[in-house]
Amino acid sequence: MQLSGSEATTVRQVLVFRPEPGEAAASLLQRMRDAGAQHLRIEETRGVEVRGFGAALAASLVIGLLNLVVRPILVVLTLPVTLVSLGLFLFVINAGLFWVASALLEGFQVRNFGHALLGSLIYSVMGLVIHSALEHLFPPR
Repeated sequence: MQLSGSEATTVRQVLVFRPEPGEAAASLLQRMRDAGAQHLRIEETRGVEVRGFGAALAASLVIGLLNLVVRPILVVLTLPVTLVSLGLFLFVINAGLFWVASALLEGFQVRNFGHALLGSLIYSVMGLVIHSALEHLFPPR
């Protein structure tokens, strides 16, 4: 099978992914933002315990990885329930992933599913606020 010049270039770009310098910095900045939101949220939810900024950064990375790999699969598998609940079941998925992250890490603990639901909601809102503020400070080119 022969690929034209543009198709071969696209395949090469996918196989040898090298993020632009700004993309790597943006990804790192997002993880730091998430860790900061995680750490700030400690006082808000008594059922969620984060032992230090390092644990918050680890939790942010694990939650990000779970959202990247597991969440799309869960969303597809639970699509009928999500449609019937008008999308509210996505909160349950987010809380479940938040709880799974706490089970995988020592410095990040969630007492029960209710606290996971509340924690994931606060985490999402804090992430949205911080992301919005960063967009205003550093507008996209």
